[in-house]
Amino acid sequence: MTHDPVLIAYAVKRSARTKRTLWSRIGHAYPHETGAGLTVILDALPADGRIILLEPDADDDARILRDAMKAGVSARKGRKPS
Repeated sequence: MTHDPVLIAYAVKRSARTKRTLWSRIGHAYPHETGAGLTVILDALPADGRIILLEPDADDDARILRDAMKAGVSARKGRKPS
């Protein structure tokens, strides 16, 4: 399996309080090892079952890193830094 995902999986919902759209990155997809197709790896499942797959871009990676830094969580390790 290649190290770079070809698609990123998101769960999307609208905040009832702020009416903003909230995108949560929940997984990624890689080219299948033995031919056509994709292998999808999910870290979470949305309650409504709707998953949106988008190509990765630099803006998304920068936003995720920025949000993780604000929350005091390491984006790579998924835990608070020591």
